[in-house]
Amino acid sequence: TEHGFENSPWTTAKNFTVEGGRQQIEELISTWDIHESWLHHSEFIEEEELKDSKRYHYRACWGIPTCRKPIPRATASVYFVTVISKFKPDTAPVEVFYRLESSRLIRRPEQCQFREKWLQDIIENKIVCAERL
Repeated sequence: TEHGFENSPWTTAKNFTVEGGRQQIEELISTWDIHESWLHHSEFIEEEELKDSKRYHYRACWGIPTCRKPIPRATASVYFVTVISKFKPDTAPVEVFYRLESSRLIRRPEQCQFREKWLQDIIENKIVCAERL
């Protein structure tokens, strides 16, 4: 599909689990057009109770390890939020949003194609910053 994840609907609110949410985020990530040299680790961070919803926060941390530098000089994180509305029926799919660590812009997977360049920019900026220190 044009954006990569339109044909894989998110689980329903009643079927949602923390680990299932992480697995669906992994499925989403697998549709992204990112070079195989990039490796990542995803993890659940926290559950947040709000008046109108429950939110589940996750993080995928990215880097490019090499033989010469198996621990990357810098990493880039993508933060995901799975939202379960308290007003929608529990048969409705959860909503998922993500943002880059360096940005306050919130994106929906079905509306925006992920770009590898975003990860590269974060890492390059961190390296430049570290070199200035």
